[in-house]
Amino acid sequence: MQDPRNRQDGIGWVSRAIFADARLWLGVASGPAPPPPGHRVVARYAVVPSVERAKFLLPLASRRVGAASTLAYNALRPPRVRANRLAVGVLAGLGATRLARMPVLTVAAPDTADPAELLLTGSLARAEGRPLHAAIGIRPPDPHHKPTLQLFDDRGAAWAYAKVGWNEATRAMVRAEAAALRDLPRDGGDLPDAPRLLRELSWGDLAVTLVEPMPAGVRRLARPDRPEVAAMLAVARRGGPPAAPRPLAGSPFLADLTARAERAGGPVVAALAALADRDGATALEFGHWHGDWVPWNLGTHRGRLYAWDWENSGAARPVGFDLAHQGFQSALSLHGRPAAEAAGEMTTALARHGRSLGLDPARCRLVADAYLVELWLRTAELAAGGGGWSPKLHPALLHVLAERLRPTGD
Repeated sequence: MQDPRNRQDGIGWVSRAIFADARLWLGVASGPAPPPPGHRVVARYAVVPSVERAKFLLPLASRRVGAASTLAYNALRPPRVRANRLAVGVLAGLGATRLARMPVLTVAAPDTADPAELLLTGSLARAEGRPLHAAIGIRPPDPHHKPTLQLFDDRGAAWAYAKVGWNEATRAMVRAEAAALRDLPRDGGDLPDAPRLLRELSWGDLAVTLVEPMPAGVRRLARPDRPEVAAMLAVARRGGPPAAPRPLAGSPFLADLTARAERAGGPVVAALAALADRDGATALEFGHWHGDWVPWNLGTHRGRLYAWDWENSGAARPVGFDLAHQGFQSALSLHGRPAAEAAGEMTTALARHGRSLGLDPARCRLVADAYLVELWLRTAELAAGGGGWSPKLHPALLHVLAERLRPTGD
């Protein structure tokens, strides 16, 4: 028997964030553990596949809920993961998770306590007026990772996603997503469909954004490597007409980068100055961006593009930033390329598709380098907010910027 909150791995930090109240008793054992005297069980989870390699907390409220939490949106997952989740879902539906020898996490509350005051899920259930059960994903411990609760009702129907900010950096991220979803146009056309904001709240020191679940029939992109340029452009223009181009110099975008670079300090200040000196007179269109436009945040439903995870969305960014982000992050995160090679993949993507966004070669270069400055500042701000430094980007991205913005002839 062990309390997972004492661990330093994925299940440890997730348990500390979601079950933070010291009055809650948590115990992991090979099967359902009896609570200590004076306590009653308020939730049980199967730890999939084991405590040491935990990926998922599967709610054991009922067979229906357990199966649904494992099988929902399985079409979005890679084939191997999909097969594993299907196997677990079948076992959950049969009430036979013990056959897979998965340990059980038992959560108990004092008999005299109101579970809605101790449990985030209980509080959300009271606010929504129905019982809710949470399936909880587990990722490696990282100060800028956020616990996400997929909430189901007693019938096993997906009810909502709860994104939880637990430190300064992640609280800002979940609040930014709430603001983005609140203001996002819903006019159709080339704009991607997106989940709607259901509720934004604070619970203790947690910031929680509750969004509607994705459609049950959402599927992975058939061509994840092909940029959805028309949708990117619609997001940038909010479904409206193009904005008049304006020079980089004197733009709100450059003013924002300058203020953030001064707060961050270090070599990024010189990199931004070199960018402004080289391209200050270049005029380009500014607009909104999704902020994390990558294949794993996109799907299709009934022939339309569906986009989620808007927590890095923002305004007054160069049109083309989402294309730059997809090129860079797909290489960095999906294919494991170092930052310098990822920057090369980004440059190739802009050269290949930038004209559809109104970008000639000079503007492609400006968008690429401005994006890398933006990315570095985002990385530095996450670190300053308690998010820690990304080993993939620090300090490698500074070296990339220095090389790309070195004056001609040096």
